[in-house]
Amino acid sequence: MIRVTCAVIRNEENEVLVVRRGESSDHPLKWEFPGGKLLPGETDEECVIREVKEELSMEIVICGQLKEVNYDYGHKQITLVPFICDTLDELPFLSEHVDYKWLKKTDLMTVDFSEADVFVAGNYLESFQNEAEPDVQEISDDVRSKIVDEDLKDMVNNMMSMQEAEWVATSAIENPAVFQKLFEYSSSSDRKLAFRASWTLSKVCDRFPELIIPYLSRIVEILNEIDNESALRSFLRILALSDPEKINSRQHGHLAEFCFNALKSGFSAIAVKAYSMEILYKLALIYPELAVELAASVNMLQGEGSAGIVSRARMIMKKLAEMPIGPKSSQ
Repeated sequence: MIRVTCAVIRNEENEVLVVRRGESSDHPLKWEFPGGKLLPGETDEECVIREVKEELSMEIVICGQLKEVNYDYGHKQITLVPFICDTLDELPFLSEHVDYKWLKKTDLMTVDFSEADVFVAGNYLESFQNEAEPDVQEISDDVRSKIVDEDLKDMVNNMMSMQEAEWVATSAIENPAVFQKLFEYSSSSDRKLAFRASWTLSKVCDRFPELIIPYLSRIVEILNEIDNESALRSFLRILALSDPEKINSRQHGHLAEFCFNALKSGFSAIAVKAYSMEILYKLALIYPELAVELAASVNMLQGEGSAGIVSRARMIMKKLAEMPIGPKSSQ
């Protein structure tokens, strides 16, 4: 019996990622949830995070687990261990698969899954039948006290469910000290802590973007110092969703330089390039002279071969073509 993990990955719209195997695979052109076999000494959780990173260059946060699926394919028997995961990355880089889709729950059973993955999809949909939406505003006194004291770091570092993440995010909205701590943890040398803290910070900013405004210029200042790609993605996502006019204008040149370098680098992750394009487009609305250089950089990216980045590049080129003449009003 081969032990295999897979990830039911959700994006910001609560859609689920499925990927398609190639013609020469043992399940040709079948769709599946990404994952793979455990390495010796590896836990299930470590395996699924590694496999998604290797296959798709995506960062995930494990938020729950579905029941295991035992399946006999004839030539092999597997135990498939599915995890429910969240991600901030929208654009997978396909190194082993030939296609991908983000599907709504209602469309999940319309694709031709590998046999074991059919059961995973069914169990995932079944998990919603009796699930009530958590009321994240109602936090117990015990949880609230744990969030605001020195145990916050341990709680962030060991979050294993969406409810825990929502607790921390809600506390950060209510308590500026918690928000400040999340910001500090995002620059930690502890890579796992930095990723989870910056991911939670990004979730907070989705709901209350005004909370990040005092920190935007500081984020731009430290971009070159961040050697944790996961935290960098979260920070760039925050900047991409923010109004650049809320950033100190003296930082605009530094931000543009960082983003152009990210687009030209052969080592930047797809998400980093995608967010950099969006940031540069917003800066070009203020400084139209950036539009020519951005168009040239985006044109170069369209030859990279990644379907995700090519699609995003085309969107940016279309927006540049429709860009109003003259700088954006600063009123």
